[in-house]
Amino acid sequence: MATPKKKTSKIKVGDLAVELRLHIKELLAALKQLGVDVKTANSSIDEETAKIVTDLLRPKPKPAVQPASQLQPIPGAQPQPTALKPTGISIPDSDISVKELMDKIGVKSSDLIKELMRKGIMVTINQRIAAEVAKEVAANLGKEIAIKAARSEADVLPQGHKIERRALRPPIVTVMGHVDHGKTKLLDAIRSTKVADGEAGGITQHIGAYQVDVNGRKVTFLDTPGHAAFTALRARGAKVTDIVILVVAADDGVMPQTIEAINHAKAAGVPIIVAINKIDKPDANADRVKTQLSEHGLQPEDWGGQTVTMPVSAKQKTGINELLEMVLLTADLQELKADPHAVPLGVVVESRLDKGRGAVATVLIKNGTLKIGDVFSCGATYGKVRALLNYTGARLEKAGPSTPVEILGFLDVPTPGDMLQGMNSEKEARLLSEQKKALLSRAQHGRVVSLEDFSKQIKQGESQDLNLVIKADVQGSLDAILKSLADMKVGQIGIHVIHSGVGLINESDVMLATASKAILIGFNVGQEGAVANLAAAEGVEIRQYNIIYNLLDDAKLAMEGLLEPEYEEVITGHAEVRNLFSFSKIGKIAGCFVTDGKMTRGTGMRILREKKKIWEGKMESLKRFKEDVKSVEQNFECGIAIPGYTDFKVGDVIENFEVREKPRGK
Repeated sequence: MATPKKKTSKIKVGDLAVELRLHIKELLAALKQLGVDVKTANSSIDEETAKIVTDLLRPKPKPAVQPASQLQPIPGAQPQPTALKPTGISIPDSDISVKELMDKIGVKSSDLIKELMRKGIMVTINQRIAAEVAKEVAANLGKEIAIKAARSEADVLPQGHKIERRALRPPIVTVMGHVDHGKTKLLDAIRSTKVADGEAGGITQHIGAYQVDVNGRKVTFLDTPGHAAFTALRARGAKVTDIVILVVAADDGVMPQTIEAINHAKAAGVPIIVAINKIDKPDANADRVKTQLSEHGLQPEDWGGQTVTMPVSAKQKTGINELLEMVLLTADLQELKADPHAVPLGVVVESRLDKGRGAVATVLIKNGTLKIGDVFSCGATYGKVRALLNYTGARLEKAGPSTPVEILGFLDVPTPGDMLQGMNSEKEARLLSEQKKALLSRAQHGRVVSLEDFSKQIKQGESQDLNLVIKADVQGSLDAILKSLADMKVGQIGIHVIHSGVGLINESDVMLATASKAILIGFNVGQEGAVANLAAAEGVEIRQYNIIYNLLDDAKLAMEGLLEPEYEEVITGHAEVRNLFSFSKIGKIAGCFVTDGKMTRGTGMRILREKKKIWEGKMESLKRFKEDVKSVEQNFECGIAIPGYTDFKVGDVIENFEVREKPRGK
């Protein structure tokens, strides 16, 4: 039997502000600075966080003036360096977990975390901190530790060569666009012209990503199936892409999937470079493409806007060098940096089970350097690096920031979007993966905001825009909906349409709604095959409408904070009373046979005699062979008892029902 979890007390931010005699804005600002995610006076924080924050922010009473000989140390003041106790403890010149540091210097976890918060570092006991920070925090707690130097750079680098702790890293690029506009041909053209000689012919496998050399610098390309995969990674919290190249055919112009790709890239906040492809065709019209781009918020740079547009021909391999140089320029403006010496961190791009090699995943290293033999945790699994392979199939000894590698050594197949993190030991990696496994259901399948949730947030004073993804049957309906929603505003709250289009609701729409915390609206449209299952798994609310006024009314009510859920009763099963049993401690038990559906403990029930209701209440006791059970299915026997009720008769019908939230807008 599982041990019940101890409930953590909560305290409202507004109440804490009153207690500390602080203005609510000051407390909110202080909490956010410490890394605590709070928005309003009604937001809650746990008791331990409140205690730590109180110790940090409560005004300290001014001490009375005393003779120098009687002065006592001020409670909570940082110890002076002269008071440090030599411990003989040393830590490596790398990161260390908070728990390891706590064990080494012998202090309480709350004291250590409180001291880290004083420095503006918000961490849990299992997270890692830099060695320099660990030494400083230990000193503040009166403990002296030494940092054991790793091999110096002089041992591994040529004389005179110096590495910056945070060095520039290669940009990570995703190519997106409408089908048949030349995405694959453009990637092939880049690969054939820019992969180093001798490597190009050796590409024997597809690992979902590869690197090219541009003027002595590397650029990483994610070879994903398109914007659906791009958004699926983002929906799971993995910001993988630095730059999006949007491919638009010069003869076709902007098409529905082009618009979808634009909206996905905009929602991710990623710079867009437009490659106007097929410029060699006789009916190519770059100016028409630029006009269409302007209509969707991408004003070309040569027309006074911010969007870079590059004419290319993937077929003739022209304009490829100029496009790649523009990628480097855009990357330079972002100053993309990483620390090659830090704990390795990466994102799973693709994963599969290989018959000969076991669980295999393509991982894009984001920070640090991953080496053969490194132990790692990755989502709900962990492992030890047995092999690192690059996009040519060549074996590597290590992989630095922005490098895509195929990794062998996973215990189980990870999920795309999972974060890989280097660990000190297999025990530590296993413990962390077990914790993540326990949280996986809540983290990945947590409910995305519904209209009712949004309405409650408005009531609580949390002002934000209502995010929507809208699909309609025809362009005329879509235009009417968008125009009506654009004019709708309540106070400071507006509506932000992340994406809109014509056609069936598809999986890409669901993933975009997940990533953007949006509500998915369908107007007179159906859904593609597995959309309902995916939406249920991802926690996306899909609302279907066939009357435009119902759609607009629901959106307005939600913005006003007035939308309340509607409920309906759903009959879940029937059982027939066939025997009666009496027990001195329990009373009368009805021996029943479930004729349809199922009986579920904790839900509503009523007793029907000759089709008339004679009792209604809650099914509190449900047994099967003397054992308490949660539910009993059709064609099985069960025992039902009602405390204080003895008027069962053979032939009575037990009706089981649930009260569920009613879908709106039907």
